[in-house]
Amino acid sequence: MNQIQNLQQLTNSINTGEPVLIYFSGENCSVCKVLKPKIEEQISKNFDKFNLYEVKTDIHKEITSHFTVFSIPTILVYFDKKEFRRMGRNISVPLFIEELKRPYNLMTK
Repeated sequence: MNQIQNLQQLTNSINTGEPVLIYFSGENCSVCKVLKPKIEEQISKNFDKFNLYEVKTDIHKEITSHFTVFSIPTILVYFDKKEFRRMGRNISVPLFIEELKRPYNLMTK
C-alpha cells in the first residue's frame, strides 16, 4: 500500500477514475496491523487494477476528517470517481472481496 502524504495526492488518484482502495489505520491499532496484510494480499490476488493507499489517521488528521472517518480500521472503495463501499471495524475479508467482484468486473472491462 502506498502511504498518503497529503489530501491533494489522494484526490488526484480518485479523480483518475481507476479503482481506488483507501485503508485508514492508526499506529496503536492492533486490528489495523492484522487486517492490512490480509486486505493487501486478497486485493492484489483478485483485482490487479486497484490502487491501494493507506492513511495513518494519527498523522493525517486533515485527510481523516475530509473523508469523515471516525473509527479505525476503515476501508473506502472508489469506482469511477465515486465512493462505492465504506467498511469499518469488523470486516470479513472473504465477504468484502466477494462484494467487490461484480462492480470491479463491470467497471474494468
